[in-house]
Amino acid sequence: MNKILEIDMQNMVAVVQPGLINMDLQNAAAEVGLMYPPDPASEAYSTLGGNVSENAGGMRAAKYGITKDYVMALRAVRSNGDIIRAGKRTIKDVAGYNIAGILIASEGTLAVLTEITLKLIPKPKYTKGYMGIFPSVDDAMNAVFKSLALGANPVAMEFMDALVVQALKEKLGVDLPAEAGALLIGDVDGNVPEEVAFQLETLEASFKANNAQSFIVARDEAHRNELWYARRNASPAITIFGNKKLNEDISVPRSMLPKALENIYAIGKKYNFKVPCFGHAGDGNIHVNVMVEDGSDEEALHRGHQAIEEIFQMVVDMGGTLSGEHGIGTSKAPFMGIAFNDMEIQLFKDIKKSFDPNNILNPGKMGLPN
Repeated sequence: MNKILEIDMQNMVAVVQPGLINMDLQNAAAEVGLMYPPDPASEAYSTLGGNVSENAGGMRAAKYGITKDYVMALRAVRSNGDIIRAGKRTIKDVAGYNIAGILIASEGTLAVLTEITLKLIPKPKYTKGYMGIFPSVDDAMNAVFKSLALGANPVAMEFMDALVVQALKEKLGVDLPAEAGALLIGDVDGNVPEEVAFQLETLEASFKANNAQSFIVARDEAHRNELWYARRNASPAITIFGNKKLNEDISVPRSMLPKALENIYAIGKKYNFKVPCFGHAGDGNIHVNVMVEDGSDEEALHRGHQAIEEIFQMVVDMGGTLSGEHGIGTSKAPFMGIAFNDMEIQLFKDIKKSFDPNNILNPGKMGLPN
């Protein structure tokens, strides 16, 4: 079930099967001048059915949103074999409950997706890459939400902290200034050069007002790829700090980013771990990596999970969430009580029972009955 069933140019929608690879739809849309924006890091191999089931995000979420913003309709099969359709190809639809919204991010616990109708948008004509280099994490995080408040609308604004910068230089030989304490990397786009220029000028002014040491604009596509190389390789680079990575994808309101990272580093110090952080700062989604030097050390792993639990509690107290895009699955299921009260969790169980009374669809995921 990996085919594109239709690309409707008049209504700018694509109808696809759930096994279609994300990048295959992006490429097909681009060939006809359209764009499917959600671009998770796994875009070259993750399926659109999986993207819908996890409500996947990606680098472009800062401007274009995430998977749920593009799902118009779903066809699905319930555990008893009933076939249901949720949503319409129309822009507006308020007839009945938003069943498609319930199925999105349900991690396969409610129904089996068999067809997905997705919104497409016109592909912008121009794209430029940029990089801001900052002396500290705090400066970079302040630049994020202050730039957006000034009217900047970047496609992506990706963040890497000092530990990631160190890892990129030591492991991969990435040429970065010795004094770099944090990086912001991203793209801007538009349909006229003036629109792109305005975005870059706004970002540069805001970055420099927040102590950026330099602001680099990609000269061409090859240079843009060089800038993005650092972000794309952040995850493998940080293995210099340990062979076991406890990776979480917390998300907080953007204005809380400076304080959240300050608290994360303090928790890491408390439990004696390096905690390199990177991710989608433009939408407040940070990948937190508690690095355990020796993954076979059970005591260290226990302390690592204690640190993670403390980070989760801090994030929820700030009005954030346990997961911005990775989902709950089984590993985060024990922490659902931090984010939801008993009545809310019972409501999740009631919904699960309504869709899947025999509990045969991904039992145990998200802490639901197993």
